[in-house]
Amino acid sequence: MDNKNVFVAIALSMSVLLFWGAFFETPKKTIDQKNNQKLEQKVKENSILPTIDQPKVIKKITRVESINKNKRIKIENKSIIGSINLKGALIDDVSFKKHKQKVEDGKNIIFLNPSNTENGFYIETGWTSIGNKIKVPTKDSLWKVKGNNILSNTSPVILQWDNKEGVTFEKRIELDDKYLFRISQLVKNNSNSSIDLFPYAQMTRNKIPDDIQNFYIQHEGFIGVFDDELKEDDYDDVQEKKIVRESNEGWLGITDKYWMTAFVPETGKNFKSTFLYEDGFKANYIINKPTTINKSSSGINELRLFVAAKEVETIDSYAANQNIKKFDLVIDWGWFYFFTKPLFFVIDYLFKISGNFGTAIVLLTIAIRLIFFPLANFSFRSMAKMKAVQPEMMRLKELHKDDKVKLQQEMMALYRKEKINPASGCLPVLIQIPFFFAIYKMLFISLEMRHQPFFGWIKDLSAQDPTTLFNLFGLIPWDPPGFMIIGIWPILMGASMWVQQKLNPAPADPIQAKIFAFFPLFLTIILASFPSGLVVYWTINNILTIAQQYVIVKKTTVKTN
Repeated sequence: MDNKNVFVAIALSMSVLLFWGAFFETPKKTIDQKNNQKLEQKVKENSILPTIDQPKVIKKITRVESINKNKRIKIENKSIIGSINLKGALIDDVSFKKHKQKVEDGKNIIFLNPSNTENGFYIETGWTSIGNKIKVPTKDSLWKVKGNNILSNTSPVILQWDNKEGVTFEKRIELDDKYLFRISQLVKNNSNSSIDLFPYAQMTRNKIPDDIQNFYIQHEGFIGVFDDELKEDDYDDVQEKKIVRESNEGWLGITDKYWMTAFVPETGKNFKSTFLYEDGFKANYIINKPTTINKSSSGINELRLFVAAKEVETIDSYAANQNIKKFDLVIDWGWFYFFTKPLFFVIDYLFKISGNFGTAIVLLTIAIRLIFFPLANFSFRSMAKMKAVQPEMMRLKELHKDDKVKLQQEMMALYRKEKINPASGCLPVLIQIPFFFAIYKMLFISLEMRHQPFFGWIKDLSAQDPTTLFNLFGLIPWDPPGFMIIGIWPILMGASMWVQQKLNPAPADPIQAKIFAFFPLFLTIILASFPSGLVVYWTINNILTIAQQYVIVKKTTVKTN
């Protein structure tokens, strides 16, 4: 067996696995309007449930103008700040107080925006009826505040709306000290007959966010758990067709890399969820069984709404304390969940005791290298022997170039004599790949790494290295375009990979040799745009590998005579 071919396969596979998303953005599928219309008509014809009104969004004014346009009530706790629009009772203004747009400017991350802005992203809740026989509040309805007019973790708010036909609608909204809204929708029926109403909730996003990364490694878009099954749908999937699911239990929402919104319908009630594109991206649900409200009585529906930063500790506490199944999967831990999530807790602990996330990355890398030390030693010893016998192998190939059978016999005899297994250097590498990919995944998705500094010029480990070779790392007063930003850490990573290659047996095949020689440069260019925390991890890992491999190479000798 020729282990050089195996090494090439491994290297190429890893490059595709880790870096495909950096080169190829997820293509946007075109919208087939005719098929959409047919599908929507079919759904309507086959359903006895009411449809949720979908008024067109007018996007023409700024966020500040929109917020100042209508009466609002303030939202604020220690984690978020914003307001509720009394026109429609929309939650359409939320910013995260603990998370900033940039390291240096201190402006809060703005997440939810009013409907009539370009980046509109807003939440509505309400009731509907079959055939719209009952007048219910819409997005244009003006609600009144009953009592307290500031929503906080210590003071809920109550909103009221009267349909002037004997039915009064009321919303009681509560907020905890982080990201959880509890919305109780009360209907008082003082009309002359009983009524049937269906509670619903809907989030609408006017367009795909500008900062979406489209990396294969992390899902951004629609997400939900329906009867214990996780479902993830991309924006382009929803553009192509409406996605409808029914469930007895679960949650649904929209997730970004670091932020998310999610509805949790009332426990024990079957609901229909819909992800669709119609003048914006919408995720909604409607309870399938109507709430019947007799004369002179009332009905109520409750739901939970999360408008949250994807902080691991916070999300996990909600999943446990709120008894929401698989809610922790709103953070995309990936295929190697059983590796990835425990690794986060390790690095988070190291961060807390060291006070620097970059130092925590270095300590974690060292710890992982120590765990795999025996396995790596075995692998490196095998590769060192293969490198040591290469001159003899070249002599045998030249001697028996016209006799393939004899060449094979002589090479096998050489392997037996030196106790070399050509595949022994590959197996440990294959075993380690899932583990190291989990580390890569964990660092990529971690909100906790965002805006964390390292030493020197690295002020944000979640951003790329800001230095660049093309202005001599800041010595020349020129800002190169983005594709020319190749910083110090990516160069160190590439150099360490090149040194590591030199310690491995060189491929005999010229084409394979060229591929290997190109890899350090290739990865340097690719990793230049990646979060610097990932580049630090790869660099430190390479340096530790070089040190371990160098010692083994120096100690390994063979006798070929």
